[in-house]
Amino acid sequence: MLSISKILPHKEITLKALFSFEKTPFNIFMAGLTILLLALFGIGVINYFMHGHHAYGVTREHPWGLLIAMYIFFVVSSTGLCIISALGHVFKFKSFEFIGKRAIFGAIITILSGFAVIGLEIGHPVRMMIYNTISPGLTSAIWGMGVLYSIYLGLIVMEFIFLSRDDHKWSTMFGLGGLLIGIAAHSNLGAVFGFLVGRPLANGVFYPVYFILSAMITGCYLLFLMYGYKYKMQFDEQMEKFLVHLARLLGLLIAILMFFEFWRFMTAIYGGVPERADTALHILTSPGFLIGELLIGMLIPFLIILFSKAKAIKKIIYASIGGMVGIFFMRYDLVHDTLLYPMQTLKIREYQLPPSWVEYSPTFTEWAIALGALGIMLTLYYIGENFFFLDPKEHDEYFENYRGIDSKN
Repeated sequence: MLSISKILPHKEITLKALFSFEKTPFNIFMAGLTILLLALFGIGVINYFMHGHHAYGVTREHPWGLLIAMYIFFVVSSTGLCIISALGHVFKFKSFEFIGKRAIFGAIITILSGFAVIGLEIGHPVRMMIYNTISPGLTSAIWGMGVLYSIYLGLIVMEFIFLSRDDHKWSTMFGLGGLLIGIAAHSNLGAVFGFLVGRPLANGVFYPVYFILSAMITGCYLLFLMYGYKYKMQFDEQMEKFLVHLARLLGLLIAILMFFEFWRFMTAIYGGVPERADTALHILTSPGFLIGELLIGMLIPFLIILFSKAKAIKKIIYASIGGMVGIFFMRYDLVHDTLLYPMQTLKIREYQLPPSWVEYSPTFTEWAIALGALGIMLTLYYIGENFFFLDPKEHDEYFENYRGIDSKN
């Protein structure tokens, strides 16, 4: 009988191994934070089961809320990690080869966290899986997104298994498949917004492309945080070389994103088209965009990379924390800003009052589930760190150029 360790190599799985960690102040803080987040998730789920969608702050006028934004946050993270990982073991960029297992494991746990969130938003996930199969909505972008992400998850799980077995022929094949399906799924997620003809600010070709770009930026931020935590900010020569390359890539991607954003707002404002221009101008004055997205999410990391020539690794890691906060604001603002302007009848003055902005505030239940999903992600990452080989092993010839990088077998 074939043992699990033959299929997926792993370390000894015991409760002692699970609860054994270095009792540093930071590790104790992270353990406490994770437990708190999981408790919040449990409270949010119980409240949702008791009250249904009435526990959420969404309305008919603002039907998408924090949980949709959080779902996008997680799947963007997953796709970004998958794309950056593919630079190494699919496209053979030497500096990125050794990150494959850790990045792909990160992609798996982030999309699972996203599924946990969206499963509590759509109401009937089991019914969704049944009817997705027996009565597919082939013209629906949301149906395509769901199907493609399910296939994507299967492909990256297989990719992780073959990477763990050091079978780089099959891991490359599944990696390429996961990359292509992941990009298709993620651009399809962008199309969910781009196809909103009734929402002029979102409608168009921008979002399917923007989602891929912002995913890569998110993947870079997460890799900085992963390796900063793993190496406790003390990097050897090979790791520092990789992080410098990653910082240069991140700087380029942020520059392109700022260029994209500039022209998105210019084309939205130009001509003063009703609703489109009004909404764009309202967004440009909002703290969420100016402080969250622009300053924390883009400008601060970009300026650190620019003025340090991508060599201030520790500063970039700290900026990546802010960068992930900025990415959250990008997702939240994406959902909220799309629905800011109320839907109107044609004869505004005869049949209804002049439009006012549709405001939305997440409830405690929404915050509990959204933040709790971060607890799920942290828990899964901790389990993976303790039970799987997420770094190159010494006997793996494929990574012979990186034997200087510390790894625990």
